[in-house]
Amino acid sequence: MLVPYLVFLVALGILIFSARKFTQSAETLGTFFGMPSFVIGVFIVGIGTSLPELVSAILAVNQGVSEIVPGNVFGSNISNILLITGTLALLHKIDIHLSSKYIFIDLHYLLGSVFVLVLFAYDGVIEWHESVVGLIIFLVYSIYLVKDEAPELQQKNLKFPKQGSFPIKSLGLLLLAGVGIYFGADYTISSLQDIAHGLSIPNSVIALTVLSIGTTLPELVVNITAIRQGKAEMALGNVLGSCVFNSLMVPSVASFFGPITVPDNLLHFSLPVMAGAALFFYLITHDKRVSRWEGMLFIMIYVLFLVKIVVRN
Repeated sequence: MLVPYLVFLVALGILIFSARKFTQSAETLGTFFGMPSFVIGVFIVGIGTSLPELVSAILAVNQGVSEIVPGNVFGSNISNILLITGTLALLHKIDIHLSSKYIFIDLHYLLGSVFVLVLFAYDGVIEWHESVVGLIIFLVYSIYLVKDEAPELQQKNLKFPKQGSFPIKSLGLLLLAGVGIYFGADYTISSLQDIAHGLSIPNSVIALTVLSIGTTLPELVVNITAIRQGKAEMALGNVLGSCVFNSLMVPSVASFFGPITVPDNLLHFSLPVMAGAALFFYLITHDKRVSRWEGMLFIMIYVLFLVKIVVRN
């Protein structure tokens, strides 16, 4: 039984490392082609940190263990909202203040994307014709973000670095990282099945806990870096952006490779917890700040969530 655990740890490490290198290389290429920093941050960094969830979901469906997908998505959203937000609030030491724009736009998209995910999953199966709606909503969200930011970028008259020689090294690293993401995700999913079988625990439960925590590590690393640079609000924005991407894009794209099964244990406990966490986050940030005490509360709720999973299984 030791071998599957070792394979899982190594494969997950490769997956996370490759996703990070993929994001860094994509940032370099985006800068070379003159992409605005906002677009790089929202799309390249945001999507790059969510690649582990996306690739793992596609491979899980292809391997006939689609129940891993909702477990990973629900668990990742819960980890993002409770664990990562709580950790960021504790590390920041003082209250994280949020702008009105953040409160009235991003938070509503968070609630909307989670509500759409609940509608997808409530009948126990997610199929491609449902997920088209998720893709359209994410496309509208992306267009809105770019159009909303464009006037501000023009007012600032941002200047991008002059284009020098083509960053061929970054392109090569991008391709290698893509290969690493694929094989890292492939072995992560296969070893996860072996562990679940050996422990007589459903695949969905392992995905809900171990896999979801592992695949949220890129977001945690990126956001801790943002906190240290004094960009706390941007860090929370990354958390929300990741949740929106996970809710709309991951199950939507994966469902094109086959129907996704949502087990009863996820429907009756984890799905309501995810929706409740999003609503709680929405309500608690309406005073335009997140305090350290609220961060501690988030973490305690997350620990309670993990304890309940252990007791139930």
